[in-house]
Amino acid sequence: MLILLPPSETKRAGGTGRSLSLADLRFPELTEARRQLTNDVVELAADPDATIAALKLGPKQHAEVSVNRELWQSPTMPAIDRYTGVLFDALDASTLDAEAREFAARHVLVHAALFGPIGALDPIPAYRLSHDSRVPGRPMKRHWASPIREALAAHDGLLLDMRSEAYVALGPAPATPYSFYLRVLTDGPDGSRRALNHFNKKAKGEFTRALLEARVPFATADELCAWAPKAGFRLERLYPASGKQELALLV
Repeated sequence: MLILLPPSETKRAGGTGRSLSLADLRFPELTEARRQLTNDVVELAADPDATIAALKLGPKQHAEVSVNRELWQSPTMPAIDRYTGVLFDALDASTLDAEAREFAARHVLVHAALFGPIGALDPIPAYRLSHDSRVPGRPMKRHWASPIREALAAHDGLLLDMRSEAYVALGPAPATPYSFYLRVLTDGPDGSRRALNHFNKKAKGEFTRALLEARVPFATADELCAWAPKAGFRLERLYPASGKQELALLV
């Protein structure tokens, strides 16, 4: 089982790990793509004005230029601890026990714009890059879509895709009987269902934490749906007209 999470724009500063080593990241087949993009981002950071424009930084975010300039030298920390924001605050990785964190190392990926999918405990520096950043000569979708698709296709078990659709576009998950896109929905008073924004991320974080604490590598979506009520969640199969395989986490 793989749980594929989106990243967050906000990240903790600092770290206690050694500087970035691409060899420490999951999916070594992505190493060269990671190296190219990281070098391009560092080079871009030599020009603050160009970086501010390319990364769409507001006045209070200009310090992110120096963060990118030091990518190869900055200290690292596990990815699941680096990211902050609604999803990762709900996940609250720092309070997981050792067994749950080890389960996360094997079964959780975070799709970073800079590195592609990485393992939950892979050591990464602070950085600033988004799915819609405009790195000169390096269109994000063209750079990542094919290699990420191939890397994810090598997994033949259950894949639970919790990414935003913007990150899905950077590297679609394989269309297999075991690959499911997770939507967070709520029931309206008229019986209709609608998607959520803020609570979407919170629900994904809480659901991921429950999966890590359960430490069960589910083999099928049916097994996952059967377990969910025992953990206090409503999880259902969806059957969209597109034919894609989807699950609904109902809140």
